[in-house]
Amino acid sequence: MESDRTPRDPLAAAERAGAAPYVDYPPTPWWYFPAAGAWAASMVVAIGQAGERPGLTVGLVLVLVAAEVAFIGWYRRYRGTMPSFSGVPAEVARAMGGFAVGAVVVVAVVVAATVWAGVLAGAALAFVGVTAGLVAYERRYEAAARATRERLA
Repeated sequence: MESDRTPRDPLAAAERAGAAPYVDYPPTPWWYFPAAGAWAASMVVAIGQAGERPGLTVGLVLVLVAAEVAFIGWYRRYRGTMPSFSGVPAEVARAMGGFAVGAVVVVAVVVAATVWAGVLAGAALAFVGVTAGLVAYERRYEAAARATRERLA
């Protein structure tokens, strides 16, 4: 009995399985983007007024960190997994690299705005920059995931 399977088939199946956590996932909820922007703006406000009200700053930062930890727990359950940074498909790795560069740029702009124009300006830029940046990243990531799925099909 002949088979159409080649020695490459098990390797391709393993590669598809390894890529699955990066390319097979539920859609990101619409509210995530503005919520993340609001979280970042809140963090700027909390840290930006540290010199005036250190006790309040500590409390606010702890609340914001707790909210982030709760979100990560929920997101891990929502996706069914939380992929690591090892074994990332090349297409997705490029999107992640772009995200890292964009995040550094947003942080630098927010810090500069906060120092030069005040906490409220920094918070506004944090909200806009994080929200827009995450929307752009989501689009790039989806395109990368689609390209990965097509390559591994």
